[in-house]
Amino acid sequence: MSSRPPGSLTRQAASLGPHVVGERVVVRRLLRGETGPTGGPAFTDLLGTCLSWGDGECVVAPESGEPVRIALADIVSGKPVPPRPSVRHRVPTREAELRGLRMFPGTHTELLGEWLLRSDPAPVGRLYKRANSCLAVGDPGVPVEEAAAHVVEWYAARDRDPLAQVETGSAVEVGLLAAGWQPLEHGVAELRLGSVSRTRRGLGPTADLAVVAPESGEDRVVVVVPGEGEPLAEGRAVLDGDWLGVHELKVRLEHRRRGLARDVVSTLLEWGAERGALTAWLHVESDNHPARAFYDSLGLGVHHTVRYLSPTGRFDG
Repeated sequence: MSSRPPGSLTRQAASLGPHVVGERVVVRRLLRGETGPTGGPAFTDLLGTCLSWGDGECVVAPESGEPVRIALADIVSGKPVPPRPSVRHRVPTREAELRGLRMFPGTHTELLGEWLLRSDPAPVGRLYKRANSCLAVGDPGVPVEEAAAHVVEWYAARDRDPLAQVETGSAVEVGLLAAGWQPLEHGVAELRLGSVSRTRRGLGPTADLAVVAPESGEDRVVVVVPGEGEPLAEGRAVLDGDWLGVHELKVRLEHRRRGLARDVVSTLLEWGAERGALTAWLHVESDNHPARAFYDSLGLGVHHTVRYLSPTGRFDG
């Protein structure tokens, strides 16, 4: 007579098998010769990566320790589980967003608890929301209504429209909406990030048309695909430790779908990798579907989503 609990074969066949080799799994198994707390059979769970499945056993490597061999006859149940988020994906939202300050080195800042008020006193071209908004992530140290009033006063003193950048679905967003603040149209963006090396592999072969522009510096780079009069494509990146922030990626309308964006990103990442960059990150607006599809193809995953709110629902930037 089999010692397998009734029904376990069905559960195992439905969720586990040779198809889970290489995947992260959780396995519940029988501990032969041991008694459980209720006097019946004893079981234990194991979480790890399935290394092999066959010849009457599977091998699972836990996150620490030696691989464990499990007789298939002892498996009660199990299933694949999502991969553990990478270290870079476990970085807090506020920490990830603060990386953007390096893109705007002249920005004036002031702390309000954990909130960070930001204003670019001498913008070149249009006002960028990231450099002219309050990073409202975390605890402002005062009630949200009081903090919101301070944000309004701070930006009024600088002749700027008040703007708050919040994490979507956060308690801060709920509090500001309850205080009458309104979302901006086209004001939702994803912060995406990934491994520099993996993203470079995702780019595949490029035409090597992009070059590093002379205005690049030690911690920032401008890359262009030269054209008559103005570049056919261009992009910028800023190095912050081992994080490379990519921004202002543009391709002239009549030259799109020719692989020029891949050329530019490839050169940006190569420049960063030569200087020790391990993580690539960027913002992309949620309604920019072609760009999101492009970044999907490169393996740049969504870390979090932000939304911009203002008391009037507008921003003159």
